Amino acid sequence: MPIKSKASSRKSENARGRDKRGTDPKRVRAILKKLEEAYPAATCALKHNNPFQLLVATILSAQCTDQRVNMVTPALFAKYPTAKDLACANPAELESEIRTTGFFRNKTKSLIGASKKISEEFGGKVPQKMEELLTLPGVARKTANVVLGTGFEIASGVVVDTHVQRVTKRLDLTKNTEPKKIEQDLMRVIPQERWILFSHQIIWHGRRVCQARRPRCIECNLERICYSKDKTV
Repeated sequence: MPIKSKASSRKSENARGRDKRGTDPKRVRAILKKLEEAYPAATCALKHNNPFQLLVATILSAQCTDQRVNMVTPALFAKYPTAKDLACANPAELESEIRTTGFFRNKTKSLIGASKKISEEFGGKVPQKMEELLTLPGVARKTANVVLGTGFEIASGVVVDTHVQRVTKRLDLTKNTEPKKIEQDLMRVIPQERWILFSHQIIWHGRRVCQARRPRCIECNLERICYSKDKTV
C-alpha cells in the first residue's frame, strides 16, 4: 500500500475540516440567526388566497418569475375559482391565458390533469399529504413542499429551487447538486421547525443579495461566516 506524504495527509485533514465546519451546529445556528435578522417576515412571493391557488401558481412558476406568474393568476383565478372549474377548462383557451409563463402546453396539461385528479379523487380539495400530492400531474417535491409549507403550514421538507441550490452550496450547507440530495442534506442540519421559514429566507436572500452572476457580498450579513469561492469581497 502506498504511503501518503505529509502534505497529502494535511490536505485531506483540511478538506475534512472544511466539510465539518460547513454544517457544524454552531455555524448553522449562526446562519439561521443572521437569516432571521435579515428576513424576519419572509413569505412566499406567489399571490394566492387558498391552497388550490397556491398549487396553480407554483406549477406556473416553473422556469418563470414569480412576478410574471402574479400578473397572470388574478384573471386565471377569477375564471377558474375551483379545481372543478379548471378541470373543465378548454385546453386551447388555457394555453393562451398562461402563454407568457412559458412551457404553456405542458403547464396546461399539468393544471388540467391535477385539477381533474383533485376533483375526482380528493373531493375537490388539495391533499395535505406528500405522497398524495406527488400523484398529481406536474407536482414534484418542490411544488409539494411549497403547498404543504405555505398552504397548510406542514413542514414536510425544504423547498429546493434554483436560489436554494445556489445559496446553500455557497454557504457550504450541501455539496450536492441534485435537488433531492440537497433537500436531504438540509433536512439533516436545519431544525424541522425552521424548514418552512428557512426556505423563504434563503429564496429572499438569493433574489436580493446572493445573486447568481455577482453576489452582493458587501451587503450580506452572512459574509463573515461565508467562505464561498464566489465571494466578491
